Amino acid sequence: MEHLAICTDMKVYSYDELTADDRALIEAAKAATATSYVPYSHFSVGAAARLKDGTVVSGSNQENAAYPSGLCAERTTLFYANAQYPNMPVETLAVAARTEKDFIADPIPPCGACRQVMLEVENRYGQSMRVLLYGRDRIYEIEKAANLLPLSFNSASMED
Repeated sequence: MEHLAICTDMKVYSYDELTADDRALIEAAKAATATSYVPYSHFSVGAAARLKDGTVVSGSNQENAAYPSGLCAERTTLFYANAQYPNMPVETLAVAARTEKDFIADPIPPCGACRQVMLEVENRYGQSMRVLLYGRDRIYEIEKAANLLPLSFNSASMED
């Protein structure tokens, strides 16, 4: 038997340690939470993507009484970016979440479906996409989305 360990490397920042550009992207993600439609969970998530040319697009989670029909903020943002700017890579994706009272203290991780979409965005453009996960007390920086999905399924998985 062989034992393998999977580790994810990330940096942890306070808000004040971020660059001005990263703070602006986090603020765009936080602002996007206001457009969430969350009548069931009351948990708003916003995301903002900075494209290679500096353009910032954002999105939010959208719930539905038929739960599988809703969509996460990360995917609404990335799908919009890919549809409106199909030749422009996403350099950084920021994600923020709040309850009805306040933004959460610790960053939330993206769900598995969002991680797979993030990986596909990296594969589509052939470059890494940095991820910033916002929490009031700390911000996680993940160098590339692939680090969020070790042992990922991709096109190479279907080759012989």
